[in-house]
Amino acid sequence: MKIIPYLLIATRFLLAPIIFFLAYLKGEESRFVILALMFIGLLTDIFDGIIARKVGVSTEKLRRLDSQVDLVFWLSLGLATYFLNTELIKSHWQSITLIFIMEALCYIISILKFGKETCTHAFLSKMWGLSLLIAFTYLIGFQQAGWAFHLTIILGIVSHIDVILIILILPKWQYDIPSFYHAWQIRHGKQRKKTTFFN
Repeated sequence: MKIIPYLLIATRFLLAPIIFFLAYLKGEESRFVILALMFIGLLTDIFDGIIARKVGVSTEKLRRLDSQVDLVFWLSLGLATYFLNTELIKSHWQSITLIFIMEALCYIISILKFGKETCTHAFLSKMWGLSLLIAFTYLIGFQQAGWAFHLTIILGIVSHIDVILIILILPKWQYDIPSFYHAWQIRHGKQRKKTTFFN
């Protein structure tokens, strides 16, 4: 049982290049296969955390690995979306670039302060992940941006601000911090409670 979370993370990691090459090589005919793989990836992301906590292997190593694989997985979906809807993505390049800049800032600030990448698994970040799922479903499946895309951009900005605040407030590097409020409590000596979110 203890190896299952690692297998689920590895599955998500392997799905990333498959999604990328399906979109690049197969184009339009791969849309619904990519959507199916995206939902499979989401399920692995949900259950790796649940199982890890149940069997007692929710360690720093596993959580950091989970975060980095999440990044690779969602980037592969972003690239697939670009291959399948190039003009649509180009028409929204400013807001997409802003999200990439904020993501990079989270990593840069964390590495400069702690010497490690960020690994907060914050609540707003999880909500942003769900909004990404909806937005990619619209973009890949129906070739539409609409409300789902704009919601994702708004949540992306808010969640990245939350992560940056967490990094700036924490006195030392920690993983699984639900929000900047919890980071503030930690800074003032209050005991962190373990998260019970789905990841």
